[in-house]
Amino acid sequence: MKASKFRDMAKEDLIREESELRRQLLRIRFQAAAGQTEGAAKMKDIRRDIARIKTVLTEMERQGLR
Repeated sequence: MKASKFRDMAKEDLIREESELRRQLLRIRFQAAAGQTEGAAKMKDIRRDIARIKTVLTEMERQGLR
């Protein structure tokens, strides 16, 4: 997802989305360990989305929009 879409979301929604992405990443890591992976590209996309969310949350905190 693009960072601009994350910027349109509320802080609570971003936190929920990050939590869900972390669960997905954990599930994909277990699948990879078992040899049933969805692909490395999916893991890469999820990690990048998590980083984007964290960046947007940091921007919000710096702007005082806690």
